[in-house]
Amino acid sequence: MEPSELRRAVDVGRATASGLGLQVDDMVVVHDSDRVALRLAPCDVLVRIAPVGHLADSEFEVEVARRLTATGAPVAELDPRVEPRVHVRDAFALSLWTYYEPVGPGITSADYADAFLRHHAALRRIALDAPHVTDRVTAALGEVNDRERSPELPDSGRKLLIDTLGGLSTAISVGKAGEQLLHGEPHPGNLLNTRRGPLFVDLATCCRGPVEFDLAHAPEDVAQHYPGADHSLIHQCRALNWAMFSAWRWRRDDQMPDRGRWRMEGLSRLRAALDRCG
Repeated sequence: MEPSELRRAVDVGRATASGLGLQVDDMVVVHDSDRVALRLAPCDVLVRIAPVGHLADSEFEVEVARRLTATGAPVAELDPRVEPRVHVRDAFALSLWTYYEPVGPGITSADYADAFLRHHAALRRIALDAPHVTDRVTAALGEVNDRERSPELPDSGRKLLIDTLGGLSTAISVGKAGEQLLHGEPHPGNLLNTRRGPLFVDLATCCRGPVEFDLAHAPEDVAQHYPGADHSLIHQCRALNWAMFSAWRWRRDDQMPDRGRWRMEGLSRLRAALDRCG
């Protein structure tokens, strides 16, 4: 967020938590991108704050968390001391979560895969209307097909992204019988190592597709511990992920830090991923 918007978000987060009866003497910005995460102390709450334009996404995330928590899924939980809903205040949408102190060492590949297996099993037990993976691909294609929205994307990169997004979207849609609800973006940054074990966070990306789409976000050796995984499909999904990542970086209004480097790095990693697909 812009510095002025970040200051407003911090003030709103502190005021909202205090208004709900939680003690707030100190706070730390844990994450700052299109949305902000604040750790409040001593109440040990993590407040996720997004511009109110993302209200629907915030509400969807809270609903996913609420349903998965009821199944015992390995996910971060909403704070039990307040009503499990999104609070709207001063043009921001806020949700309050339990804060989990990270522990070390890192999560092993076997434990990562076990968390996936339990998470996917829990997702199969809930009924939820969620977008398909290919809906995301369609959105990414919209960015690269529109030169006004991605004016700095070179022609060679534009053709690479259009061909990859279109071709691989079709490829992963073939086996729809094996599809289910997914986390959507379960990369290592969205799996916390806690005293309760590994817990998935950032549940707003929940979508429908093959489990290989989730596995493609994890380190490569994780899939070796996931029974029945289609490794060829994982390679395709990994390439598709880099294509979508690159499409977002070339948007005119993208605000990712160090965007210039990641624009070129994304295309480079996409080409490497495509080579793995043959």
